[in-house]
Amino acid sequence: MTSKVAPMREAVADLVRDGDTVAIEGFTHLICFAAGHEIIRQRKRDLTLARMTPDVVYDQMVGAGVARKLIFSWLGNPGVGSLHAVRRRIEDRDPAPLEIEEYSHFGMVCRYVAGASNLPFFPIRSYYESDIPEVNPKIVPMTSPYDDGSEVYVVPPLKPDVTIVHAQRADREGNAQIWGLLGCQKEAAFAADRVIVVVEELVDGDVIRRDPNRTVIPGIVVDAVVEEPFACHPSFAQGYYDRDNAFYLAWDAIARDPATLEAWLREWVHGLDSHADYVEKWGAEHWASLRPGPALSGEVDYGSYA
Repeated sequence: MTSKVAPMREAVADLVRDGDTVAIEGFTHLICFAAGHEIIRQRKRDLTLARMTPDVVYDQMVGAGVARKLIFSWLGNPGVGSLHAVRRRIEDRDPAPLEIEEYSHFGMVCRYVAGASNLPFFPIRSYYESDIPEVNPKIVPMTSPYDDGSEVYVVPPLKPDVTIVHAQRADREGNAQIWGLLGCQKEAAFAADRVIVVVEELVDGDVIRRDPNRTVIPGIVVDAVVEEPFACHPSFAQGYYDRDNAFYLAWDAIARDPATLEAWLREWVHGLDSHADYVEKWGAEHWASLRPGPALSGEVDYGSYA
């Protein structure tokens, strides 16, 4: 099989294009900040950013001027407060307006499922007595053709041009394994035209085959595999490093002032050539402070198929 391994700079340059709809998915952990930084570094423009629960990574990207639109469910700096760069763009049109398209969490999941399944829409009951359909005309009421005529809502498919997901490990063909919290990485990958998988480590194919149930994204849908340790910081990768809570607290002050945000981007993104430089800038002591303790899982004998 042909190796799909590429450096982050090359993967983003080849697969993320101005005007694309880009989804960087991952729920609580496995949020690929390094990919967001590389998109900023390459000064991509006019992107539509899609994400269930956009948080600081999209605040950074919106603040850097890469986006014209945001498709999302809940958004905020988790455990801290608002996304100030996003709020400035929406509330004050500063420095330019940001178009928004809002759904519930499950609405976003259903959009990805519809996109992955090549369906024209997906029915959902949870908008009953919700105000969200009043502000989003793409959430449409529909009468069920199968029962007593009850009403449901339908949402349109979401088919990103590019989906970027982070996984703990993958082989060179792109078969990616995830453990810990799952979001809608699989659905977002299958719905996309192009897929970048970023991993903490590359492993041989026999490692993947020894534990097949962890393979969330098969290599057949993957265009590029990037090995980038600590790529989720300040998010976390289960089993590799913990969440950097201090960063999320610090970001609130950084993002409140456009000048402070711009200075942070100059120092930590534009002023660095790569994520490896970002890791080096933080220093070994910082990464050691985020190292998790052991939490071993039992082994499974899958038996022989010979």
